[in-house]
Amino acid sequence: MTGAADPAPLLGTWALRRWVNTAADGTQAHPFGPDVRGLIGYLPDGHFFVQIARADRAAFAAPDPFGGSLQEDAGAMKSQISYAGRFTFHGDHVLHHVAVASFPNWTGGVQRREVALEGDRLTLRALGLVLAGGPATAVLDWDREAPA
Repeated sequence: MTGAADPAPLLGTWALRRWVNTAADGTQAHPFGPDVRGLIGYLPDGHFFVQIARADRAAFAAPDPFGGSLQEDAGAMKSQISYAGRFTFHGDHVLHHVAVASFPNWTGGVQRREVALEGDRLTLRALGLVLAGGPATAVLDWDREAPA
């Protein structure tokens, strides 16, 4: 593993363009559909955040985020993923040191993502994940958000 690199190329907010999982047998899937929404941000202080969700998430019947039925809660959980913490950039990969996550198994761990940067396009590859019951590689393509 190489030493930490200057994080400047990653800094900023990126909008998700595409997420494709490829299973060991070559089967591809879009876990949250082709219209997936998401943001990832890398901050100068070394923190990052990720929020990804289906575009067509069902609303709860009540206007209370803690008042959903079991079915609503399950649907909300299965239609998004989020995590945040600190990051270290190593040029060809980034390590996400997870402090909080919607998937509790990631909290306190490290998520490695292979990095490809080309102008205002970022591709993150997650190798060796277990997704939908089997080993898979996730490829997420991001576009840099323009500053407001």
